[in-house]
Amino acid sequence: MKKYRVGIIGCTGMVGQRFATILDGHPWFTVTALAASANSAGKSYREAVGSRWAMKKAIPEALKDLPVYDAEKDIETIVSQVDFVFCAVNMKKEDIKALEETYARHECPVVSNNSAHRSTPDVPMIIPELNADHADVIAAQRARLGTKRGFISVKCNCSLQSYVPAIHPLMDLEVTKVLACTYQAISGAGKTFETMPEILDNVIPFIGGEEEKSEQEPMKIWGHVENGVIVNASTPSVTSQCLRVPVSDGHMAAVFFSLKQKASKEEIIARWNKFRGPAQELELPSAPKQFIHYFTEDNRPQPKLDRDLEGGMAISVGRLRPDTQYDYKFVCLSHNTLRGAAGGALLMAELLCKKGYFD
Repeated sequence: MKKYRVGIIGCTGMVGQRFATILDGHPWFTVTALAASANSAGKSYREAVGSRWAMKKAIPEALKDLPVYDAEKDIETIVSQVDFVFCAVNMKKEDIKALEETYARHECPVVSNNSAHRSTPDVPMIIPELNADHADVIAAQRARLGTKRGFISVKCNCSLQSYVPAIHPLMDLEVTKVLACTYQAISGAGKTFETMPEILDNVIPFIGGEEEKSEQEPMKIWGHVENGVIVNASTPSVTSQCLRVPVSDGHMAAVFFSLKQKASKEEIIARWNKFRGPAQELELPSAPKQFIHYFTEDNRPQPKLDRDLEGGMAISVGRLRPDTQYDYKFVCLSHNTLRGAAGGALLMAELLCKKGYFD
């Protein structure tokens, strides 16, 4: 397979840094352009990030001395050096929408980690194991934008990545309602313990906009493409509560759900353990060999022990048991900046690449 040239827009933030590390040595993609705000433009990547580097791995050698461009002013220069871009910027929602559309109209595909276009009806929001067929809507989006190559695809909210994949293999049993309480790591806010001292010995019971995303975005993922748009699913009913907890990486969820068609605990666990999606069938480089891992121990999964399972790209589930008000309840875990952010976007890019959308 040919090597594709990749840009990272928003390269100095925490998700941008994660993109830099997981793309290092990637078999299909090579980073050839970096961009950030005007404050970082003109500096080398090493200079632009400075003391804000938050990854455990060092800055990749190949990127240290690459120049950082202005994400808004240097678009033409950037798109001339890449086949597509990852976008993870910290801007106002309307500004992000405009920026991503500008890249797309310059015939540059955009794989976005941002939330701005998640509700745009012809922008696919793909978890490759679950709804790879939503890429079919890209043809309609290109027609709207007037592009041949350019389009936008988005990754869903990081908090969904633990419980939506766990519910998905049960959908043919007619899941009627889901309650999810999420316990979200500080890296989801782009923070470390040094930069978020208020989280120590504390839990913060509000994350702006998170509960709305956790309730609305699953409906798009479970929807279908019709007449050039994605029509949201009408069931199951999803409600959520999202809390910030003193954990560095790893979003947990406590989930309750009900089914129209009854199933045994053993059948549900078997469905989780054997579930495979297009990411596994296509053997995408970043795909976990086994997507969902069920733990039989009462005290698992735990962020500290299980967030890095299969390179941080697998989903961990445990404690499935009957509930008095719903049919069942369980706990689950995903790595929020790998599967939930940069890794999930990378896997989506691999899927789109395999389907020919970057050619």
